[in-house]
Amino acid sequence: MDVAWWAWAGLGALIVVLLAIDLVGFALREGEIPLRHAAIASIGWTVLGLVFGMVIWAWQGPRFGGEYLTGFVLEKSLSVDNLFVFALIFRYFAIPPLDQRKVMFWGIVGAIVMRGVFIVLGAALLSAFSWMIYVFGGFLILTGIRMGMQGDAEPDPENNRLLKTMSRVIPLTNEREGRALVIRREGRRVATPLFGALVMVAVFDAVFALDSIPAIFGVTREVFLVASANAFSLLGLSALYFTLVRMMERFRHLTAGVAVVLVIVGIKMVTGELIHTPEAAWLVAILIVLGTSVVLSMRSERAPTG
Repeated sequence: MDVAWWAWAGLGALIVVLLAIDLVGFALREGEIPLRHAAIASIGWTVLGLVFGMVIWAWQGPRFGGEYLTGFVLEKSLSVDNLFVFALIFRYFAIPPLDQRKVMFWGIVGAIVMRGVFIVLGAALLSAFSWMIYVFGGFLILTGIRMGMQGDAEPDPENNRLLKTMSRVIPLTNEREGRALVIRREGRRVATPLFGALVMVAVFDAVFALDSIPAIFGVTREVFLVASANAFSLLGLSALYFTLVRMMERFRHLTAGVAVVLVIVGIKMVTGELIHTPEAAWLVAILIVLGTSVVLSMRSERAPTG
C-alpha cells in the first residue's frame, strides 16, 4: 500500500473524534445503560468498522480491503474473549457498573496506545528480520494450544505479582470514597478498589496485545491496515461489554474457538510463503470457527442438566 501522510493524519484524527464520541455518549453518561441501548451502540460501532473496510476496498482494491476485513474480524473476536477477563476483574474488585464504564474507556485508550507501540515494534522486527514471521507464527500456535488446554481457567487478581508489588508501595483497601483512586487513611495513602481494577485492566491490556499484534501481522503486513483494524475493533468495546456481560456464561466455548483461530493464523504465518491461499478463505475459516463455538455454546446452554 502507498499510504500518504494525510491518510495517517486522517486516521489519527478520526480515532480521536470517535473516542471522544464514545466517552461522551457512553462512558460519561450517568445512570444505568439499558441493554437495548448498549446493543444498538455495539452494533453501530461494529458496522462503522466494516464501513471503513469498504472505504479501504474502494480506495486500495479488494486485496487490501479483504486483508483489513479479515484483520478486523480477528481482532474483534480476540477483544470479545478479553471482555470475559475484564468481567472477572470487575467482579473481584466489586466495581459498580457506572465505574466499570469509565475503567473500560480508559482501558480502551490504553490498549490503543499500547498496541500502537507493539505495532511499530512488530513492523520494525519483520522489516529487519524476515524470519520473525515464523517466530510470530510459532508463538501464536503455542498460545492457541495453551489457551485451549487452560479452558475456562480464571485469572486470579489476588495472586497477581504486579498487584502484590504495587501493594507494597501503596496498600490496597476495600473502602471507597466516591470515584477516588487514592485516599488517605490513618495518615497514609491507600489505593481504592477502582485503582486496583485500573491496574489489572492495564496489565491484561499488555498481555492481550502480545497475542493480538502477532495475530494480525499474520493476516497483513500493511501497518496502516494493522493499525486501523486494531483501532476500530477496540472502539465501542464498552458498549459490547455491557451487551454481553449478562450473557457471558452462555459463551462457554468461545475461548476454545478463539484458541483454534490463533492456531489457524499461526499456521497461515508459518506456511504463507509456501502455500498461497486466498485471503477470503482465511476469513471464511475464522468465521466458521467462531460461529461454531457460539452455536455449541448456545446448544450446551439449552441442554438439560441432571
